[in-house]
Amino acid sequence: MKTGSFRKSAAAAAVVLFCLTAVPGQAQTPSDQASPPPAGDFVAGIYGLVSSAGGRLPDWDKVRACFMKEAVIVLRTSRTALTAFTLDGFIQDFVDFYEKPFKRGEATVVPKESGFTEKVVRMKAWEYGDMAHVLVLYEAQISGFAMAPQQGVDSWLLVRRDGRWLIAAATNEIVTPARPVPPELSK
Repeated sequence: MKTGSFRKSAAAAAVVLFCLTAVPGQAQTPSDQASPPPAGDFVAGIYGLVSSAGGRLPDWDKVRACFMKEAVIVLRTSRTALTAFTLDGFIQDFVDFYEKPFKRGEATVVPKESGFTEKVVRMKAWEYGDMAHVLVLYEAQISGFAMAPQQGVDSWLLVRRDGRWLIAAATNEIVTPARPVPPELSK
């Protein structure tokens, strides 16, 4: 599902507000709980949180606030390797990515200086009670790097706690000619 930039900005703002306003460990009764945004909007906002214009880094505390501290995160770290991360390890991997110089031909680009964006191309969200599963086809690109955006598929498992969504698990896969976009996320 494609969304306009206003909707993405509104979703990202709702995610940031929701991630930061609930007090972990403080139970709320159903009558005083605000309804969280739809799971798909919550997940779409995360892509804006990890993206950054050149010279500005993401606010990692806002990203961290979207996850359960016990979240299970297993990500493709190369074409042949998967890596299991703790939440802090996941954040550190992103920090390291922003600091790492990338070279293509004669050009060298550092994402922290040039910028990096991840954007949702399509998604499929399913909610059932206090759980949700969201599949996302996304594109990632280092700004100023003469290379087409790389597509990937993220799988997010969410739980509703204290009236808000939290990420319980995340996995991903890269799109390749041998592994095209899955039918669930095709046009």
